[in-house]
Amino acid sequence: MSFFEVKNLAKFFGGLAAVNDVSFEVAEGEIFGLIGPNGSGKTTLFNLISHYHTPTSGRIFFQGRDITGLKTHRICRLGIGRTFQVVKPLKRMTVLDNVVAGAFSHARTKNEAREIALETLSFCRLIHRKDDLAKSLPIGERKRLEITRALATQPRLLLLDEAAAGLNPSELEAAIDLIRRIREKGVTLIVVEHIMKLIMTISDRIHAINFGRTIAEGTPREVAHHPAVIEAYLGEDYAHRAEHRCLL
Repeated sequence: MSFFEVKNLAKFFGGLAAVNDVSFEVAEGEIFGLIGPNGSGKTTLFNLISHYHTPTSGRIFFQGRDITGLKTHRICRLGIGRTFQVVKPLKRMTVLDNVVAGAFSHARTKNEAREIALETLSFCRLIHRKDDLAKSLPIGERKRLEITRALATQPRLLLLDEAAAGLNPSELEAAIDLIRRIREKGVTLIVVEHIMKLIMTISDRIHAINFGRTIAEGTPREVAHHPAVIEAYLGEDYAHRAEHRCLL
């Protein structure tokens, strides 16, 4: 039994296939990268997993349970958390209260939620900002707050959607460190990212899609050298030249 599995998943918006027959499995404790050009269907896959969209066809399994079509809050309570590509904190609330809101997915009392929030803020190294309004944070710390809020839901599987976009080099290194420490806590991760340094550094395996379809899966090195991946990112001519060089 796999920890998490997407099986023949598809989503059509009218005649447009945003996701088309995608399948993959994620092992417990793995960091699983999901890459593809803009518009390839990565965020749509996350939206299907968390049931912001209903699949046209296919199934989603978590710890052996078919979760296809479950309500979003039930999926969260089962142990799947996520971040969003466009971060939208509760701007008029403090950083602490933002995280408390996430903690209430499992906490039964305000004190329990606050305790979870403080612990998670400390883990994510954002505790020094706990009393600041969320709207005062720069983009790097807003991205970190997004991850902190998701972690406060106490997930066993965490979906990170471009959590490093817009970060400077030092913030990127800190993001890589945080993702690794999250895995060390026993959380499995699926990471969508355009920054190749991050995705190639942290991922155990990578699944590449383009136009909603799978084009490659394997280790970071295998995927980086796959002709279909090179073509999707750099064009057909470059892919053919790269393949020719490999044959020489």
